[in-house]
Amino acid sequence: MLKIEHLTKLYGEKKAVDDLSLHIRAGEIYGFIGHNGAGKTTTLKAAVGILEFDRGDIFVDGKSIRQEPLACKREMAYIPDNPDLYEYMTGIKYLHFIADIYGVDAQTRRERIHKYADLFALTDDLGQAIAAYSHGMKQKLAIIAAWIHQPRLILMDEPFVGLDPKAAHILKGMMRELCESGGAIFFSTHVLEVAEKLCDKVAIIKGGRLIRSGTMEEVKGDDSLEEVFLELEEETC
Repeated sequence: MLKIEHLTKLYGEKKAVDDLSLHIRAGEIYGFIGHNGAGKTTTLKAAVGILEFDRGDIFVDGKSIRQEPLACKREMAYIPDNPDLYEYMTGIKYLHFIADIYGVDAQTRRERIHKYADLFALTDDLGQAIAAYSHGMKQKLAIIAAWIHQPRLILMDEPFVGLDPKAAHILKGMMRELCESGGAIFFSTHVLEVAEKLCDKVAIIKGGRLIRSGTMEEVKGDDSLEEVFLELEEETC
């Protein structure tokens, strides 16, 4: 579904991402873990075609993000760590705008907006300007927008930040449902307890380099993910 091959991104002499290779397959929720500045956001932005990179390639369902960016973007959605929405729009206009971009028909978009807005208790607020939304409300709107065209691949950067416990629980269910239907999720998080319970696979990155990856059992063994992460951080200092 998503294949990252020898990704390298330079900022001057600094390697923000250094020869990173990962493969996220259909049906997998794949967690991406690392401290601030480790290269997680850079990797995600490169994977969705926002950020150019220096070496390597990234494939979405076999198509190169370099060679076929539009075809790749049709297959996926991206939720950044800080939802940067068009604040002059109302919530409902923004959702229709996103649905228009992806060619979602009128009946389908109405059904999906109704379903997800109700789930996140956002229906009564869709008529308000996004500028009046709290951070959590903007996050919920960004999630609904990401799901509106039912992408096969969703990439998210710290998606649980700003969500209340109920909304976080709903999002986890949506993630699992998408993967059970043949999609895939690749997301970064600092909430290691969530990653441990939710993810099928996990990758740990430090200083732009992959230091461990695999199934949750392979990565953590009999320890907690937090213990393994801290140990690996110390070992590679």
